[in-house]
Amino acid sequence: MVVDAHQHFLFPSRVHYPWMEDPTLAPLRRDFTPDDLRPLLEACGVERTVLVQTRSSLEETRELLRIAAESGFVAGVVGWVDLRDPGVGRVLDELMALPEGRYLVGLRHQVHDEPDPDWLLLPEVQRGLAAVAERGLVYDLLVRTRELPAALATVRRFPELRFVLDHLAKPNIARGQWEDWLERLEPLAEQPNLWVKLSGLVTEADWRRWKPEDLAPYIHKALELFGPARCMFGSDWPVCTLAAEYPQVKEALEQALPSPDPRIMGENAVRVYRLPA
Repeated sequence: MVVDAHQHFLFPSRVHYPWMEDPTLAPLRRDFTPDDLRPLLEACGVERTVLVQTRSSLEETRELLRIAAESGFVAGVVGWVDLRDPGVGRVLDELMALPEGRYLVGLRHQVHDEPDPDWLLLPEVQRGLAAVAERGLVYDLLVRTRELPAALATVRRFPELRFVLDHLAKPNIARGQWEDWLERLEPLAEQPNLWVKLSGLVTEADWRRWKPEDLAPYIHKALELFGPARCMFGSDWPVCTLAAEYPQVKEALEQALPSPDPRIMGENAVRVYRLPA
């Protein structure tokens, strides 16, 4: 089974996305729906996906769960809850008790948009992560190089919690970022409860002039550090369309892999997110 471990749906026709105010993101200011993605998955041989939140919104999380139940291809949802809420455990229980609550497999927050690089280490956030761990869910880390030290400390504090690092912590490929990113990424490879998504790299490269060869060193380093048993494919659709279409994203990853690997292309996502067979 081929699983896209990272995709989104967007509905700017009726919902405000604060991060979309950036004028360079204007091409994303239209709806991207399950009907748009379904033919792309079929053409690329992708059978299931993990649908990931885009707003700090419980309303969106509930909507994504409903979409998952109706889509026929979404196997799990990485939603959002306010980790700082003292009642976060109750909120999680309510979500999981919904008829479509079985699709909730993880949580995420746009940590890299927080002014405080140590946001993850706030006592109330740590308390919220404990609630996530108690319910057997995954926590996706959306961070950049700046937040990696706090991410490392958090992963170490919760050895029972499965963490997934989105987009390899977004190295600035267009500007050739390497040394500081790698220095802060390497210690995470020593944490057995963390996996990484080989996703979101085309939009960290030069959107107009990127080549698969630009992404390959970052993919190769991730494979060296984490091994193929802890890496997974993600398209980051439709955000990826700023730089590449869905088939190009999948092909760029496959071209960078030494050989086809079913673990990276699906098995790891099924295992980490505990997706239904």
